[in-house]
Amino acid sequence: MEKKAKIKFTKMHGCGNDYIYINGAEYKIPAQNKPEFVQRLSDRHFGIGGDGVIFINPSDEADFEMEMYNADGSRAEMCGNGIRCVAKYVYDKGMTDRIQISIISAGKIKYLTLTVEDGKVSTVRVDMGKPELSASLIPVISEHEQVVDEEITVGENVYRMTCVSMGNPHAVVFMDNVADLDLTKIGPQFEHHERFPKRINTEFVRVIDRNTVEMRVWERGTGETLACGTGCCATAVACVLNGKTEADVTVKVLGGEIRIQWDREADTVFMTGPASTVFEGEIDL
Repeated sequence: MEKKAKIKFTKMHGCGNDYIYINGAEYKIPAQNKPEFVQRLSDRHFGIGGDGVIFINPSDEADFEMEMYNADGSRAEMCGNGIRCVAKYVYDKGMTDRIQISIISAGKIKYLTLTVEDGKVSTVRVDMGKPELSASLIPVISEHEQVVDEEITVGENVYRMTCVSMGNPHAVVFMDNVADLDLTKIGPQFEHHERFPKRINTEFVRVIDRNTVEMRVWERGTGETLACGTGCCATAVACVLNGKTEADVTVKVLGGEIRIQWDREADTVFMTGPASTVFEGEIDL
């Protein structure tokens, strides 16, 4: 019997936002096969289980490339929790010995600072860059240049949203109660709404105080996740734009806490949070 080819993987998460990580320099999977491959690995019953798959590739423009896919096999531009885990992966596996590195994803370079404890990365601070507020570039269909506290009808309900891109599109909706939301119903209605040409990630946010908020997120192509790093960034920006918090915000997600700082003078967002390895293994290619 012919022996099946196997591929090594590492399961990692940032605040419960879990992905399957594969060394793209070691394993060359044809682009046309990746969507089906990602769906198979991401399945929580018949595969490894995760919010998607991230390939860590060599790069001529940065230290490494992050090639990210959602659980449904669609390509994504950026993942804040994912990029922190990429940093942990490359350091912990000896692919770099530096605590300041650069990672490119979908043509955008991010700069990361690693905190190392007992020889392993524990937390990562990421310069997530400038928040994009132009409606046409997010993109979101609107009569206004920016979408801040703008009304949207979704299903049978009217909401008010603030839209931000952190390399991927987000709509932030403030609410008095997020714990009781039927996100499996509301999330897809937002994701596939006609006002979002490239679909949308939606954050439902309750403000606790001037430096703390609670957030649940529906990620396009995946569903509800325990955390979303770019969503936390978008949430903090939306909070400031609506006068709800200071520019230094702790975002409480289902999987933990992520600290976001929006440097208004430099107009850049910094995200600090944990990165954890769950397990490693092999699976049939």
